[in-house]
Amino acid sequence: MKNPTLLLSYSLNILLCLFFMTGCNNNQDAKKPQLEDVNSVGCLVANDFYAVHFSAYLQPSAEQKNDREALLRPYCQEIPSPGKTFFSADLIDRDVRKTPIGIRIVEIDSSASQAPQAADAKELRTLVEVPAQLYPQGVVTAQATIDKIGDYALILIIGGEEALSEDDQLHVPFHVGKKLFDLSTQMLFLLTIGLLFSIGVAYLLYRHRKNKSPA
Repeated sequence: MKNPTLLLSYSLNILLCLFFMTGCNNNQDAKKPQLEDVNSVGCLVANDFYAVHFSAYLQPSAEQKNDREALLRPYCQEIPSPGKTFFSADLIDRDVRKTPIGIRIVEIDSSASQAPQAADAKELRTLVEVPAQLYPQGVVTAQATIDKIGDYALILIIGGEEALSEDDQLHVPFHVGKKLFDLSTQMLFLLTIGLLFSIGVAYLLYRHRKNKSPA
C-alpha cells in the first residue's frame, strides 16, 4: 500500500475493532445474571423466573473491628478478600415467601469458558448447605467462611426437595479477592499495545519513504 496515511488509518481501525470486541465479550459474559440496581443495596440478580436483591457483608479484620462503616459496607458480586462473609437475598416475588428455600454456597471452577456466570459451571466443593425452610419476611440469609481467593456462587433452591429442575435454582455468582487482570487493566494493556504498534508502523513508513527518496 503506497499511501502511508491510509495504512496507518487501517491499522488504527483494526486496533479499535479489537478493543471494542474485547469490551463486548466481557459485557456478554457478565450480563446474566447480574444487573446493577442503583436504588437498592447490593445488586439485582435474576433468572427467567426469580429475582432477588443480593448483598454480601465481609466481617472486618481485627484492625477494623471498631470501624462501623467497614462492618456495614455491602458488596455485590465482587468481595475484596477472603474471610467470614454474610449473605442476604431479598425476595422480590412475594409468592416465593410461601415456598421453602434451600441454600448452598459453593466454590466454582473459574477455568471453564462460561464460569463463573453460567449456572452449569463445575462445582469444586460445597462450603455451606442449609436445609429448605420458609422465609416469610422475604429475606434469605446465610454465612460462610471463605478461605481463599476464587469464584463462588450462592444457590437458592426454590421449592426445597420439590425443586426438580434448574429453573428452580437461582445462581448468584461472586468473586472473592482482587482480580489480577480486570477489564480496566485489559483496556490499558490494549491501548498501550496499540500505541506501540502505531509508532512502529509510522517509523517503518518513514524509513521506507526515506530509502526510496532520490539521493
